[in-house]
Formats: sequence, structure tokens, C-alpha cells
Amino acid sequence: MDKVEESAVRAVGDIPDGATLAVGGFGLSGVPNVLIDAVHASGARGLGVVSNNCGVDGGGLGVLLAAGRIARVTCSYIGENKEFARQYLGGELEVELVPQGTLAERLRSGGCGIPAFFTPAGVGSQVADGGLPWRYAPDGTVAVASPAKEVRTFAGRDHVLEHGIGTDFALVRAARGDRHGNLVLNKAARNFNPLAAMAGRVTIAEVEELVPPGAIDPDAVHVPGAFVQRVVPLTPAQAAAKRVEKLTVREAGPR
Repeated sequence: MDKVEESAVRAVGDIPDGATLAVGGFGLSGVPNVLIDAVHASGARGLGVVSNNCGVDGGGLGVLLAAGRIARVTCSYIGENKEFARQYLGGELEVELVPQGTLAERLRSGGCGIPAFFTPAGVGSQVADGGLPWRYAPDGTVAVASPAKEVRTFAGRDHVLEHGIGTDFALVRAARGDRHGNLVLNKAARNFNPLAAMAGRVTIAEVEELVPPGAIDPDAVHVPGAFVQRVVPLTPAQAAAKRVEKLTVREAGPR
């Protein structure tokens, strides 16, 4: 029952080349930066990543991206990561863009053992009809396009078939956790961390505060320990290191 690992490097040490990773985080909130850095240090490459976004330049998953360690990304948006856009448009990276709510449900379904589901999101667009560029050729043409998906009508409304997502590993971050793997998440960190934790066959959680078993009220648990296999306690400095994507006190110009 004691799932605590002595270090992040040890916790991710068996992630091989070509592994698939579900990674928590929403923008820069709740990103498992310490585990991502440990994966970078491990040298694993050719990774398939499923995450809401792929970090920013020099931060989060952007660290693995800049090192050329990621081969494929399933996400809901590219954001302001210039290196992500460069690799995608240059044909170096395969990218499957998914509507955000659909991505969340695909991860949740994978964690619940649901192989597929129907949703109205994306009907009448390339999401359902196919043709979204997954990979570009160096000359700018589309080398790999998304396939068409099954569309079925329920109660007079068309729905598209989407498949659940399961990954080899999951990397998540929590505000509090115990030695059994029960996790409590803070605010926006709850958006994708629980879903990523469910989707991974081996889920590794970095926790800002490690508490004794029984210290977390069962009603306060956001991710039950059944979904978590390894726990990495952070140092106070690691727990406090949280980037801000954009910090604006006030607009430039006369007051």
C-alpha cells in the first residue's frame, strides 16, 4: 500500500522509448513539471503524449518537445507554444487535435473501461468527416490526414463515434497526497489531472504535500488511490515553483 518513491527519476525510470503518456495540467496549472523533467533526464524518446495542451516554450511538456522526444500529441489546442507550431507545420510532429470536451471524455472513458461513445461535438466538420492534418510533409502538403468517423443518429440528432483513450503511463500533479495514492487537487488542476490519472495503466503522481494515511477526508479525495501506482513527494522549492503564462499588472501608457 505504500506507493511513495524515493525520487522522480526512479519513479519514471521504466518509461521506455515509444511509450504513451497521459499528462495532467490545464495551461500552466497543475502541470507535473518535476516528473516531466525526470522523463527528459531519462532519455526516453518517440513518446506519444495525450494532454490538454503541450506546455509552453521551455516549460512543462515544452521541455520534451524542444528536445525532440515527442513523436505524437493528442491535444485540444496548440496554444502559444511556438516550437510546437514549428514542429507540427514542418512535418516533424504528428498532432491529433480534439475538441476539449471530447478529449476529456475520451480520457475518462478509457479510465472507466468504456471503449467508445457517441457525441454531437464535431458533427458536420472535419472532426467527423476526416481530413484534419495529422502530419504535414516538409513541402507543406498533408502527409497524414484524420480518417472519417462513424456518424449515427439518436433522437433525431447526429452524433460522431469517439474512442476512449488508455495510455501506458500517466503523469499528474496534486496539492496533497498520502502514501496510498489518494490525491487532492487545487482549483484548475482538477480539469485534466483526474482524467489523465484514470487513463494511465501506471499513474505517477507528484504531490506538493505528503500527508499520513487517514489525514485526507474521504469526501475530499479527487483521485482515489486505486488509480495511482506511484507517489513522488516534492521538496518545498519544487512545490512552490509555479510559472505564470502571462502576468500583466496594468496596460502600458499614461495612468
